[in-house]
Amino acid sequence: MQGRSLPLVLAARGPEPAPAVTIRQAVVAGWTGRDRDAVNRHIAELEALGVRPPSTTPIFYRVSAARVTVDEAIQVSGSYSSGEVEFVLLQAGGRLWLGVGSDHTDRHVEAYNVTVSKQMCDKPIAPLFWPFDDVLPHWNRLKLRSYIGSADAPELYQEGTVDAMLDPADLISRFTGEVNLPEGTLMLCGTLAAHGGVRPSERFMFELEDPVLERKIRHQYTVSSLPVVE
Repeated sequence: MQGRSLPLVLAARGPEPAPAVTIRQAVVAGWTGRDRDAVNRHIAELEALGVRPPSTTPIFYRVSAARVTVDEAIQVSGSYSSGEVEFVLLQAGGRLWLGVGSDHTDRHVEAYNVTVSKQMCDKPIAPLFWPFDDVLPHWNRLKLRSYIGSADAPELYQEGTVDAMLDPADLISRFTGEVNLPEGTLMLCGTLAAHGGVRPSERFMFELEDPVLERKIRHQYTVSSLPVVE
């Protein structure tokens, strides 16, 4: 099976770089909200952009592992794409890890085919991952945030706790029918409503905060728009 090797930091006992981790399959879990009202609000956000509601919730979109990146810059076609912060699950070395990433999506393509839209853009993730077992006792207190705009004057775009989404064990079992993800599987696990509606930005900053152990995983990337020639 083909995959994508990335220089991740699997921080079991400190930020010690591990050998390159091979992502063998990448999955984007959509419509994962635990609160049905919140799910409906996000559906309404995207319906305003012409996106049809999903056939089932949650739903699992497969994307190329080559789309997963830790780079701090991506290129997209046109100016119709935007990011969204999500917690990320990774099965590596026989262990489940937690990180954070952005399901950057082409909103123009999303209006006619969500699966294709997910494949159109790179999926930036932070290179640092925590052992999932470390946060399990206080899972519901973890916080997600994203910002748009300049690094000097960031604008809060999304904010909320991870319990807005379905429990990771629930997501895993719904996707695999088992208790674990297959080795080398990375899953982006759903997002929060955007303050002021979904919109593009030339810079996207995102973070996962653990207020109990007093630590954060942060990452950011810039977006360059390539011309669309017709």
